[in-house]
Amino acid sequence: MDGQDSGDNKQSTADMTQFVQTLLQQMQNRFQTMSDSIVQKIDEMGDRINELEQSINDLRTDMGVEGSPSPLSTSKKAVEANIEPKTEEGSA
Repeated sequence: MDGQDSGDNKQSTADMTQFVQTLLQQMQNRFQTMSDSIVQKIDEMGDRINELEQSINDLRTDMGVEGSPSPLSTSKKAVEANIEPKTEEGSA
């Protein structure tokens, strides 16, 4: 009976190995799908921010405020210079 038990153990081990490999593949596929979805949403958000910035610049141009820098470009310059942008008291 030891030979039969050994054969059953080998089959059980092979089944478990196949189950774990299948489970890991499913998890990897789900992770990849979620990752792709997140990257797509981030890209869409970046596009929307760019459109918003362009709309703000267009409005500023229409209002004749071309000369003053946008708050976004001021913040970028401050970050590049390692300086905190100045904010008014009471604003968060």
